[in-house]
Amino acid sequence: MTGGASAFEARARSPGRGITVDLPGSARVPLRQLNSHFPLFEASPQNVTNLPIDLSGKRALVAGVADDGGFGWAIAKALASAGASVCVASWPPAMGIFEKLLERGKLDESRTLPDGSMLDFERIYPLDATFDRMDQVPEKIRENKRYTDRGDFTIAGLTARLEEDFGSPSLDIVAHSLANGPEVKNPLLETSREGYLEAVSTSAYSLVGLLRALGPHLRPEASVLSLTYLASEGAVPGYGGGMSSAKAALESDTRTLAWEAGRKWGVRVNTISAGPYASRAASAIGFIGRIIRFYEANTPIERSLDAMDVGHTAAFLSSPLAAGITGSTVYVDNGFHAMGATLNTPAPVEDDEG
Repeated sequence: MTGGASAFEARARSPGRGITVDLPGSARVPLRQLNSHFPLFEASPQNVTNLPIDLSGKRALVAGVADDGGFGWAIAKALASAGASVCVASWPPAMGIFEKLLERGKLDESRTLPDGSMLDFERIYPLDATFDRMDQVPEKIRENKRYTDRGDFTIAGLTARLEEDFGSPSLDIVAHSLANGPEVKNPLLETSREGYLEAVSTSAYSLVGLLRALGPHLRPEASVLSLTYLASEGAVPGYGGGMSSAKAALESDTRTLAWEAGRKWGVRVNTISAGPYASRAASAIGFIGRIIRFYEANTPIERSLDAMDVGHTAAFLSSPLAAGITGSTVYVDNGFHAMGATLNTPAPVEDDEG
């Protein structure tokens, strides 16, 4: 068998005959017999075909969940479906409504997991990741009634609460689903310095701040994820306010953080470039429906993007199956990023905005 072993082609035969392997020269032997010499092969057909994602015993923090309509929720749901315990961090102004929806059962349908159980959060923390410490928070925000009862809602406050609740190290997965561009509807040439810097601060630097604070509390081989968009690489008219720059910074930081945090704490850092999806947050750009229809008309795979596509990718990247993946931008956009030219531009419809 020397010199030709790499040419194996395993084929599943009928259950009664078991699994056989075709070897070079048309020789055919039972896989069970071959396995005694090559332990890489497993005789059970189930073990040959099944490769489950198991996150049992792992704890995740998903930052940026305030409803059931976005990628953050889908990531939390997928991680819980794989067995992880999940904490979420919510923007204080949206946190009250989110908590009431959960308490009143308004999100129960969305909380239902594939096995019939319900998505439950270990903790819901307040987080405004624009701020690393409370001394950075302007007085008008400190005194805002939507913030005043939340205690320390900064990155430092979140870190302290996690350590108080679970000790240290306590986290295996951190998912950054945070973005905000107050001038996102403005073309870049009409974006103010303040609006540009706020977009980069909230949407990109917040990942740096979170990882710096949470890094010492991550367990070995932890996974850190964020969400980006193709506007980081090419112009998307209408996606303004410095958000394209923020996403480009996020992807660049992902590569640098993968090196620095990998060597410092042994963790992996990746970002998911998701296609357009009609979440409540994405609707702020004003023409999300038009972008989605353009994508669907031009993607190699003719299907609508589902938020769980991103959730399942996050679960994979957080699992041991992705142990060798770090510093990567992983595209989940039905292949649109691979296109060098487009074929169709859908006609406007009445519900298009902007």
